[in-house]
Amino acid sequence: MKPLHNDHRTRVTKQLIRRAFTDLLAQKPIQSITIKELCERAGINRGTFYAHYTDLHDLLGQMEEELLSGLQQALAPLLTADDEHLNPVAITAGIFQCLRDNSDLCSITLGPYGDKKFLLKVINMGHQRYMPCYQQWFKGATPQQLEYFYAFVSGGCIALLQKWLAEGMTTPPAEIAEMAEKLMLYGIGFLEKT
Repeated sequence: MKPLHNDHRTRVTKQLIRRAFTDLLAQKPIQSITIKELCERAGINRGTFYAHYTDLHDLLGQMEEELLSGLQQALAPLLTADDEHLNPVAITAGIFQCLRDNSDLCSITLGPYGDKKFLLKVINMGHQRYMPCYQQWFKGATPQQLEYFYAFVSGGCIALLQKWLAEGMTTPPAEIAEMAEKLMLYGIGFLEKT
């Protein structure tokens, strides 16, 4: 078993690397970032970087996997809960909490130098989880209608996330989730229900 101080040191080091990396990604594409530049910004040496990552793409990949894992965990109730015990707002709040916990990566992904393939992966993950639920909840809808509904909802949630990021994510995730759910269910009528 590793000593506790080593785990803490590793976490702090990874946070320094991640912060330096996302700061640089906000300014330029990954291809223009060097390990030397990243290490200088993080205040570490190259050996420390290579103790945790093989290269910048490995670092980005690990960050993305961490976010995907959190999203999968937030979406898990869709697969296990029956309709009577399913709480869509709680699931959406879990998703927004995960996005808030990874706000640095979200800002980069949605920015000019973000990994658009990763954004597509996130959208497709939601698609895989939500479409079977939509088919159960909206039995009268055609498959094409459900596809368009998911496209509309996922696009709207991305726009909500962008607005929330721009405001510094000060609104609690549960409040954003409730707003998203009301917008999905009532459209503009949601404004009259508040």
